[in-house]
Amino acid sequence: MHNTFIAIIQGIVEGLTEFLPVSSTGHLILSGQLLGFTGDKADTFEIIIQLGAILAVAIIYWRRILGLLGLKTVETGEAVQSGQPKLNLLHVILACLPAMVLGLALHSVIKTYLFSPYTVLAGLVLGGGFMLLGQKKQTAVQAATIDQLSYKQAVSIGLFQCLSLWPGFSRSGATIAGGLLSGASYSAATNFSFLIAIPMMIAASGFELLKSIHTLNASDAGFFLTGFIVAFVVAFLAVITFLKLLERLKLAPFAYYRFVLAAVFLVYLLSQ
Repeated sequence: MHNTFIAIIQGIVEGLTEFLPVSSTGHLILSGQLLGFTGDKADTFEIIIQLGAILAVAIIYWRRILGLLGLKTVETGEAVQSGQPKLNLLHVILACLPAMVLGLALHSVIKTYLFSPYTVLAGLVLGGGFMLLGQKKQTAVQAATIDQLSYKQAVSIGLFQCLSLWPGFSRSGATIAGGLLSGASYSAATNFSFLIAIPMMIAASGFELLKSIHTLNASDAGFFLTGFIVAFVVAFLAVITFLKLLERLKLAPFAYYRFVLAAVFLVYLLSQ
C-alpha cells in the first residue's frame, strides 16, 4: 500500500511539472526526499514515469509529429513569413542537438555534483530569474506561430535549452523564456518547447534506462505501471490546461512559485 501511495504521488508530481516551467526533476528530487524514496530504484522509477509524460504530449501533438516525419500533411492555416520555411524536422534537430551533445559530454559531472537538494534549490531560483528576464526583455515578435520560427531561432532556443541541464532550472522554462528572447510569441515558444521535449526526453530517458536496467524487477511491475499511468493522465491534462492559460498568466507566476518553493524547502532542509 505504501508503494502504491508513493507511485501515485510521484506520478502526480511528474505529470504536473514535466511540461510546466517549474522543473520536474527538481520537484521529484524534493518530493522523493520528503517521501524517503531515493536511491537506484527511485531513479529508475523517475525514468519510467517520464515515459508516461512523453506519451501524453506525443498524443497531443500527433498530427504535427506525423507531419514532421512526412507521414501526414499538417494543415495549420498559419501564414509563414516570406523566406522562412514552415516548421520541419531540421528545426527540431537544430533545437535538440546542443543540449544532447552537452548533456552527453557532461553527464557524469551533472550526476555527481548537481543532483542534490541544495543544487536543485539553486536551479529553481536561477531558472525563475531567467524566466522573469525572458518575460521582461521579450523582443519584438518575429514568429507569431510555430510555423514562422526560423532556423536561427531554433538554434537560439536550443542553446537556451542547455541551461536546463542544471537540475531545477526547468527545460520548458529555459526554452519558453529563451524563445521569447529570440523573437517568438508565447504561443510559438510554448508549442515548440513541448514539441522538442519529445525527442529530448526520449533520448535522455532511453540513455538512463539502459544504464539502470539492472535495477528493474518483475515484482515492481505494478508499482512502475501505476506511476506511468498517473503521470500520463496528469501530464495530458496539465499540458492542455497550460496551453490555454499561458497567454493570460505569462511566466511570472511560475517564477514566483519557484522562489517560494525554494525558500520553503531551504527552511525544511536546514531544520533537519
